[in-house]
Amino acid sequence: PGKPPPPAAAPLPQPRAAAAAGPAPRPGRGTWPRSAPGAAVTAATRARAMAAARGAELGLWERVCAEYEAEQPQFPDAPEQKHGSESLETGALWPFPVEQFCSAPAADPVVGRLLPTPEAAAFADPPDPKTCSPQEYLEYYIFPVLLPGMAELLHRAEKEKCFERKRTKFVACDFLTEWLHNKNPKRKDEAFTDLFSIPFVNDWLKDHPRPPTPLSLLLSEDEASTVIQSFWRGYRVRCNSEVQELRRWQRQLREEKNIVSRVEEFWTKQEAK
Repeated sequence: PGKPPPPAAAPLPQPRAAAAAGPAPRPGRGTWPRSAPGAAVTAATRARAMAAARGAELGLWERVCAEYEAEQPQFPDAPEQKHGSESLETGALWPFPVEQFCSAPAADPVVGRLLPTPEAAAFADPPDPKTCSPQEYLEYYIFPVLLPGMAELLHRAEKEKCFERKRTKFVACDFLTEWLHNKNPKRKDEAFTDLFSIPFVNDWLKDHPRPPTPLSLLLSEDEASTVIQSFWRGYRVRCNSEVQELRRWQRQLREEKNIVSRVEEFWTKQEAK
């Protein structure tokens, strides 16, 4: 009575290479092969390669990026390891030894000879500050003055334990402002000036007053431990049953004698005299 179903169509024969390769990728998705982890090239590396191909000198930004990449591991997930070309690349791209610059304070005479300063920098032909490019102005007029201050800033931050604590009273901008103001070559013969005595700082704080510094940041460890211990001893004494009974009796006596109003009347009479 019923008709039998039609026979299923036989699959078309495929070449052996196509069958071994698997199904074809879906349309709309990229078929580019993924590159190996070591094949990733950063923008700074490409910039250095292009600059080397052109034979041009590396700029300030390229030098900073190259120095940063030399300190990083080759793969982000792999443990940090030192590369043999790091010292050569760093020495070729940076004009003075960074390790010695970061290991001693800027006031040290050895570091003073290593770091370029406005007085000791021996440039053959320094650029005109009014017509030079921004990069040349930074390299020849700003960084020789700013880098020693940054080195002294790091050492002061280490003394203030900024690398050990989450919050400290040390303000880096305040220290750098005070240091640059007192190290100004135009103020060689003048006395040391405190930050809040600098004229432009004083004028700024008049219009933008700062909130008071919390006491927890002003106290030293010994002073803070003394305050905490004294509070704890007083709390333990007040928990005594006899002391609590005495405090209740004093509270009741003040309410019965109306001590608060008597004290107010006394001070009113004293002020009226």
